[in-house]
Amino acid sequence: MEKLSFVIPCYRSQDSVRGVLDKIAETVEKDGRYDYEIICVNDYSPDNTLEVLNKAADENDKITVVDLSRNFGQHAALMAGFNYVSGDIVVCLDDDGQNPPEEMFKLIDKLNEGYDLVSAKYEDKNRSLFRKLGTKMSFFMSEWLINKPKDLDLNSYYAVKRFVVEETIKYKNAYPFVHGLMLRITRNMTNVMITHKNRETGQSGYSFAKLVSLWMNGFTAFSEKPLRISSLLGVISALIGFVIAIVVVIRKILDPGVPLGYSAIMSAIMFMSGMNMLILGLLGEYIGRMYICINNAPQFTVRSVKRGGQKDKNNK
Repeated sequence: MEKLSFVIPCYRSQDSVRGVLDKIAETVEKDGRYDYEIICVNDYSPDNTLEVLNKAADENDKITVVDLSRNFGQHAALMAGFNYVSGDIVVCLDDDGQNPPEEMFKLIDKLNEGYDLVSAKYEDKNRSLFRKLGTKMSFFMSEWLINKPKDLDLNSYYAVKRFVVEETIKYKNAYPFVHGLMLRITRNMTNVMITHKNRETGQSGYSFAKLVSLWMNGFTAFSEKPLRISSLLGVISALIGFVIAIVVVIRKILDPGVPLGYSAIMSAIMFMSGMNMLILGLLGEYIGRMYICINNAPQFTVRSVKRGGQKDKNNK
């Protein structure tokens, strides 16, 4: 019998995650074709999420709870969970109940048609305007930086073959971007339509700062295009400055009485200075992240692992 591994990053979900776990178990057991395990990664949630997960593990020996020592972010939590999977197919979903577990076999059955990854595609996303804009930005970034097909949506609810996960966890740097890593491994992907439910309790764990951090991971870890844009901006700025200088000289020659113009000079200086600071800041991001990676900063750190009531210490 094939085995399914579910990986769920958990953060501020004390009121919703238990329902997700129960629905997963109910759906898989009712189908009867697969064995299963559930890997829950507590990303240092400040509420009682860990207690809820530990209680669920006491009641179901197929649940493993991985407790991280601090908040590393959703993608690092996924990478942590991937290190504990043993199934033939890995299914990733959120802890808030908006990804309906009862529709998992739409993904799994499509995957068995020969695809390496099948992601949910939503007709209507029940998310705030802020999250919708964040998702669109992430899709645009993936299309532009790592050549994600425009007709492919990569969301947080997807099923993937085990070999893709095994290749993904070979990435050990401190700034993982899971979708980017999987797109490096395979392009044999497709979508199926899935219902996106309303959030019943709580709010999204993604703040604006966390979304920006995720975008920066994609920008700096998977493409040199931002550096090329910086070079292009430098060339454009230099050309603009050169043109302005020629215009000023020609005007002065044609009409010696024309004042040089303090405001024009200051505008040119501010423009050039802004471009320089932008480019230096971008270079600093690349160099800083390279420095952190060279110093072997951990992608995640596991405080403890609980398997069916048994607790053992781990440090990865």
